[in-house]
Amino acid sequence: MTDAQISVPSFREALRFWFRLGFISFGGPAGQIAVLHREVVERRKWMSEERFASGLAFCTFLPGPEAQQLATYIGGSLHGWIGSLSAGILFFLPASVLLLGLSFLRAEYGSLPIVTAVLHGLRPVVVAIIVDAALRMAGKRVTSRAHGWLAAMALLAAFAFRAPFPWIVAVSA
Repeated sequence: MTDAQISVPSFREALRFWFRLGFISFGGPAGQIAVLHREVVERRKWMSEERFASGLAFCTFLPGPEAQQLATYIGGSLHGWIGSLSAGILFFLPASVLLLGLSFLRAEYGSLPIVTAVLHGLRPVVVAIIVDAALRMAGKRVTSRAHGWLAAMALLAAFAFRAPFPWIVAVSA
């Protein structure tokens, strides 16, 4: 995607996006980053693949939550410091309120069959969103058989052997 194909949203449109994303950004950093990629690069075309990858690489090496930092980076790329602040806050605040509500629902009414059914029904929906977004992003990044093997070995090292992330990056390099 060239710079001519990038469409910068209005600040109001971006605010609505960050607020909506705050309600669906579950699944840990990998899932959140995959959702960000799908929404910002593929669907809305607010950022090029290269710029997103550069921002992700930078955010990965900063201390703290990569997905939160990436959302802040994207917001800043679109609308400066006010975009960074808005994206950073709206990335987590709606989900925090939603989780607080679900926690209350589970604590107070978790023994009711309908509440149990609804909460169990949400699990596969969240997993499906995360898997779909992760597969789309991986499809663009894994461009050769060697990359596929490297990704598989990194996944194995991370989950089976619980290797520290900086080690995985260093060995992959």
